[in-house]
Amino acid sequence: MPKVLTVSDEVVESLWTDQVHRHSVDLVLAAGDLPFDYLEYLANALEQPCVLVPGNHDVDLGGYARRRGLWMRDGFPARWPGPQGWVDADGRIVDVAGLRIAGLGGSIRYSNGPNQWTERQQSRRVKTLARAADRRYRRDGRGVDVLLTHAPPLGVGDREDPPHRGFACLHDAVRRMRPAWLLHGHIHPHGDDFLLGKTVPERRMDQTRVVNTVGYKILDITPGGDGAD
Repeated sequence: MPKVLTVSDEVVESLWTDQVHRHSVDLVLAAGDLPFDYLEYLANALEQPCVLVPGNHDVDLGGYARRRGLWMRDGFPARWPGPQGWVDADGRIVDVAGLRIAGLGGSIRYSNGPNQWTERQQSRRVKTLARAADRRYRRDGRGVDVLLTHAPPLGVGDREDPPHRGFACLHDAVRRMRPAWLLHGHIHPHGDDFLLGKTVPERRMDQTRVVNTVGYKILDITPGGDGAD
């Protein structure tokens, strides 16, 4: 059972020091909107696989491919702008540390910034990702363990203001891929909850556990998703 450190949106000062070594983990997952030098510190300090999806405040990481040890974009050598030591799972299926991760970064579109999607655009991305998960399942019988997103599903821990509204299509993603966990960020505790240091409660979508990982959490995740439709 891999022990997973999940981070998102808010820097935790104790993790940016030698105190991070108190956490013995097998995998680090980031759900977006964190400084890349912070993520690089975690990768170097923990020396474990690290997987991210971008948030709406991150730079555009799309369109890059690694070929023969070089990053390429549009057929030309390019420097990947993401944090070193991390794998971008946005729109992809990634197998790491015994887990199968499906990634969908970004938030609902509310401005002209990067990593923002209309509901229709994200719905197309969900369908593409679910088909990829299904192909993997048919090949090796393994389903998705974790759906890693930046924004939450609509009505499941999101907010009513336009930038923090969740995606309705993530309900379809959960139905089709049946992940054991959906880990997201984007929704910061506020008001009395923030002042009291309370974390956002875990939610459920059928058998999927939905966890807001703003700040950080340590989770024990059992491999063995049951597959996609």
